[in-house]
Amino acid sequence: MDSLIAASARALAAGDPLGALKRVALRDDPPALALRGIAMAQLGEHPRARELLRRAARGFGAHEALSRARCVVAEAEVALAVRELGSSPRALMAALATLEAHADHANALQARLISVRTQLLLGRLDEAQAALALLDGRAMPPALAAVAELAAAELALRSLRIAPARAALERAHEAASHARIPALLAEVAEARAVLGRPAARHLFDGGEQALRLDEVAALLQSDTLVLDACRRGLSAGPEWRPLARRPVLFALARALAGAWPGDADRETLIACAFRTQDPDETHRARLRVEIGRLRALVSTLAGIEATPRGFALRPHDGRAVAVLAPPIDGGEASLLALLSDGAAWSTSALALALGDSQRTVQRALAELEAAGRVRSIGRARAQRWLAPPLAGFTTILLLPAALAME
Repeated sequence: MDSLIAASARALAAGDPLGALKRVALRDDPPALALRGIAMAQLGEHPRARELLRRAARGFGAHEALSRARCVVAEAEVALAVRELGSSPRALMAALATLEAHADHANALQARLISVRTQLLLGRLDEAQAALALLDGRAMPPALAAVAELAAAELALRSLRIAPARAALERAHEAASHARIPALLAEVAEARAVLGRPAARHLFDGGEQALRLDEVAALLQSDTLVLDACRRGLSAGPEWRPLARRPVLFALARALAGAWPGDADRETLIACAFRTQDPDETHRARLRVEIGRLRALVSTLAGIEATPRGFALRPHDGRAVAVLAPPIDGGEASLLALLSDGAAWSTSALALALGDSQRTVQRALAELEAAGRVRSIGRARAQRWLAPPLAGFTTILLLPAALAME
């Protein structure tokens, strides 16, 4: 490695892409191309970065498998930055095996962290946790240690384990301070700020109260029967009844919980569940059927009694009822939560993360664009979607698979 390549690499490690480019900007040999690609990625020029990294990978010879593997890992990180989440992980895993075989532990850790961050974006929390567990106890450079702790903190927050999240964020701050990379320090500061922002709304008769993540966790761990409209289900302590895939039952449960301790009349329940303002006997018959299904599903948590006006929720053991609503209203809350990270998402990546069809996501994006809440850049396959950050609250509870309860 010549002196200019070494100096450029040191500048990149310190978070100085312009300093790195000054040393290799006019060179077209594979090591210089790779460093230029990484520098362009740090500057946000992702298409140019991918082009340079691919040229570098092609330029390395058959005997330079280690260098090619490093290019693959760098390109995978660029793909993560532009939210291309649907590609096969085989190339990254093959590169990881090559890096570990050549004892390049730092880049191997980078590859594993890319995989963890991808799983978190897709809401695959169990897989992310298993991958993070493989990193426990390993010595890491400060920058990688900070990224690993940020991933651990996000995993803990999305599982509402507040104390482990705080500890991970403190470790991330310490590691980022040692790394002295401004962008990393800013990312850690933003993650720490999440703990102090409202995450949900506690609705009650006559008003609402904003709750932080720790307050949400305390409510869910209490004996209260909680209608959780963030993750769409009913909980009471450790018991959880998911309703995310049963929208009619969820609508009925929310209406009943909102009316507690009183009852909800039949017309209101029909309007909530079937979206009609002109009910007839068929709707009333359907209501009885769906109430029966809901009664059976929540039988260990509460009863549902018929009243002269409609139906009433009666929690067991004298429990109170609370309605936990998301910080923003609307059926596209999870979609907006993903887009609010500031990255440009493709519809295919959004569909993959949300578990919906691409056509469903396209319709939702069209409605949000008409309302001025999102915007698109590019066209056809290059089209990407952006949304302004949702200031003032955190969207942790709206992200896909926020709790692995189903």
